[in-house]
Amino acid sequence: MTSTASARMRRTLSTTAARKMAINLLALGIICLVLSILSPRFASPDNFWNVLRQISAVLIAGSAVTMLMVSGGLDLSIGGVLALSGVTAALLSDQMPLPMAFLIATLVGAGIGLFNGFLTISIGINAVIATLGTMYVSRGSALLISNGVPVFDVPPEFKWLGTGYIGPVPVPVVVAGVCLVVFTILERRTLLGRYSVAVGSNSTAAQLSGVPMRRTRFILYTLSGAMAGLAGCVWASRINSGLSTVGVGFEFDVIVATLLGGTSLLGGQGTVLGMAVGALIVGVLNNGLNLLGVQSFWQTVALGTILVVAVGLDATLRREDLAVRFRRRRRSAESTTASA
Repeated sequence: MTSTASARMRRTLSTTAARKMAINLLALGIICLVLSILSPRFASPDNFWNVLRQISAVLIAGSAVTMLMVSGGLDLSIGGVLALSGVTAALLSDQMPLPMAFLIATLVGAGIGLFNGFLTISIGINAVIATLGTMYVSRGSALLISNGVPVFDVPPEFKWLGTGYIGPVPVPVVVAGVCLVVFTILERRTLLGRYSVAVGSNSTAAQLSGVPMRRTRFILYTLSGAMAGLAGCVWASRINSGLSTVGVGFEFDVIVATLLGGTSLLGGQGTVLGMAVGALIVGVLNNGLNLLGVQSFWQTVALGTILVVAVGLDATLRREDLAVRFRRRRRSAESTTASA
């Protein structure tokens, strides 16, 4: 891929991402305005922090999943990893210092992510099948090590990570904010971020250009597992126990936020900040519907509708971008022919 073509592609992708971000921010503003009118409690500061606390696990895991999906990968195991890491942290919490317990639980998630990379990259198993399998393995392992019962025997300070405050800000929100900052830097300022876009945009061109594709995807799968493990620690701390049944459908929540934020299913396009806006839209909508007393199954319908709209918007914008690029190339070819 020539430098000119690469620069042109980056400009096109950035324009598309900016359009999606503008649409999402407008949608978020409209949703917040409508819900503020319908429910006075929605606009309260306490409810604002509550929404952020509720989506903190999605933001933590989604930070890494976004970069993985940009590279063309997919991780459906994060719900099972979240449960396994939470149970691991709870079981270890009374045997060692809490930071060590949380670190080991996060490393368990990283290990599963590394194994996902081995299955998809080294063996060549389809990412959907491989990560779906490790999702069941992870959740089954959580049931095995906890004997199928909740782990309630945790020290009192175990709940601080999920329910504590640093000043007026809930600790889960602080953790999610740090993850967003770190992965935004990785995405924009490091070779890993550039490689992930290159691999997802055109893997053949990336390989011919010397991009270390295998290593890039291995790192991204490992980070995805690690962030799912950290999200599991936060989740377990919030409920003050280790439950092997938590996180069912969590991977769906993360993928919806990621796709809604502008990440393409085909890879090569997406941003961590876009994912954060997508997670906010879903979180605000769920919170508002709860305040309005809407039944939970209607919330599921709303989530599915949002997913379809997000994918449809992605397909529409991609078609428009392809049409624009085709017209530009045709005009360039015509001008070249005319000058000759």
